[in-house]
Amino acid sequence: MQYITFTELRTKSHNLAKALENGEEIKLVRKSRIVGKIIPDNSVAIKSINAKKLETKIDRLDLPSLTMKEIDRRYRLAMMKKHGQGIA
Repeated sequence: MQYITFTELRTKSHNLAKALENGEEIKLVRKSRIVGKIIPDNSVAIKSINAKKLETKIDRLDLPSLTMKEIDRRYRLAMMKKHGQGIA
């Protein structure tokens, strides 16, 4: 894909995304004239997460384990504080 029109931007955006992922540079055409370029951003890097390190960090936080009943109670208190007494 070397050229794309404004209509194709709406109808073929999936193809545009694939081309950008492949590192292609696309020229934008309007009324048979090139009005700009769409170039991929190669600086974006995917960060990976080490599950073991994340688990040790969570363990270090030493958060209390909560039952569903306690979670529900805390949720209701927060909603009462935020919104006030309910109708029912």
